[in-house]
Amino acid sequence: MKRPSRHFIRLAAAVSAVLLLGFAPAPSPSPSPSTVPAYSIQAIRYGTIRGFPVSALVMGAPEEEKTDIAMVVWLIRGGGHNVLFDSGFHREVWLEQFPTADYLRPDEAVKLAGLAPEDVTDIVVSHAHWDHMGGIDLFPKATVWIQKQEFAYYTGDAWQPGGKHGGIDPDDVKALVQKNVDGRLRLVDDDGVEILPGIRAYTGARHTFASQYIRVAGDPAFVLASDNCYLYRNLAERKASATFSEADRAANVKNQARMIELAGSADRVVPGHDPKQFEKFPTQGRVAKIR
Repeated sequence: MKRPSRHFIRLAAAVSAVLLLGFAPAPSPSPSPSTVPAYSIQAIRYGTIRGFPVSALVMGAPEEEKTDIAMVVWLIRGGGHNVLFDSGFHREVWLEQFPTADYLRPDEAVKLAGLAPEDVTDIVVSHAHWDHMGGIDLFPKATVWIQKQEFAYYTGDAWQPGGKHGGIDPDDVKALVQKNVDGRLRLVDDDGVEILPGIRAYTGARHTFASQYIRVAGDPAFVLASDNCYLYRNLAERKASATFSEADRAANVKNQARMIELAGSADRVVPGHDPKQFEKFPTQGRVAKIR
């Protein structure tokens, strides 16, 4: 019988060690993280409410001070998605209650950015108030993203005795439920959730039951605040948005600081109703190019 070679003996010993010690082959490399699309971001102004009390926007502002506030939706495009952050409103009851200058229905306003309403793929609803969720029925093919607790509360307990549904339109709630029935609703469960590649949602310290804001990754990143921060003045003065309850104001100020951290600069936090965003960024007509 032929004597085994030294190479064979070393190989056999190595194999035996693997079997005896239970070693497994080295794992294959982890897949690389998904590429974040190069999102564009545009603010689209669909109306203006004139002479709005600043004290209803910024805690501690003088009672007599007024400003014209912008009614805005934000369009984020990239990676095969056309995403609206908030959807505006169109119901007559709110136009009567809040007369809106230069009003253009949000689905018509989006066309000014070169996008047909049926091409909107997603709507991220910051919160259920009439002027933010009231246009979800204008974009028939869009999937709606909303915080799970926001959905649960305003489709349930808000309408029970003792519930709070101020600023929530019943027809908007019906439209939201219909989206769910149609399979076009996604519930965002908690804080810091990535809903699409590079777009992450954060809870906003209870402007409503479970409001949210978003960070859009990129070079640079931006945070879209909606009503979690009404004006640039909130950031500059470190003042809570005035609609927050006394119990939640400190948390709102803390969240505004977190928005600045997430964006990398206060200049890249976009407040919900500040017309200055249409001065700060290059603007044509009703559309400002944020990035």
